[in-house]
Amino acid sequence: MLPFALSLLLLLHSAFTQSADTRLTGTWTTKSNSTLTGPAFYDSSRDLLIEPTHTGISYSFTDDGFYESAWYRAIANPQDPSCPSAMLQWQHGSYQKLSNGSLMLEPIAIDGRQLMSDPCHFGNAVYLRYNETETMKWYEVFIDPYHKIMRLNLYRFDGSPLPAMYLVSQTPTMSPTTTIHPIILGTATSGPTATRIAKRRSEIVAKFMDDVDASQDYAQLLLNPNAWWWMGLTLTGVGSVLYFCS
Repeated sequence: MLPFALSLLLLLHSAFTQSADTRLTGTWTTKSNSTLTGPAFYDSSRDLLIEPTHTGISYSFTDDGFYESAWYRAIANPQDPSCPSAMLQWQHGSYQKLSNGSLMLEPIAIDGRQLMSDPCHFGNAVYLRYNETETMKWYEVFIDPYHKIMRLNLYRFDGSPLPAMYLVSQTPTMSPTTTIHPIILGTATSGPTATRIAKRRSEIVAKFMDDVDASQDYAQLLLNPNAWWWMGLTLTGVGSVLYFCS
């Protein structure tokens, strides 16, 4: 009975999902050909988003079901047209082609990044974690009749089209497909004194500040509630471990 039930579950799963579509493999970008996935947009070693020359969208896909996306958008300001804002978003993770022809893009939640610049309202850009699962209702891959190159049309969950993208490389330009920024809580092997606990917390704060690229404004960090939340979570976790091991 158990083997039959397991086979039924596998059959139901395969009915809703299929393997990755190799026609998607490569790096695609919009007409500006300026925004591209990979280290030129997001430097994972420095945790830094890099502003391209022009706005645009780029997606990369692998044969084995991984993807990466890079968005650079200008946002109009109806109240003050001379003062637009800009947004950079980066994600990576895995994707599945569903049996109904749609694509499900599931990012690695902790790795996504977003940079929002609104100079007329904020003195510094706001840098946050970003996590959004995307559903593409359907997609098309074909040779563009005008440009004579491969073209990708993606349609969002509501059927609205994204700007057309064109293949710039059959080899995807991407960051590592595994988790880049895991949360690691330290462990204690002996009973520390209150002084050692305080010293350890100071080291964590120092390490947190060192991880910020030297070119970033520390005032921006102090105004970033997301950054303080993660630092508070880390300090709480380490403090709890040290307390119970003391």
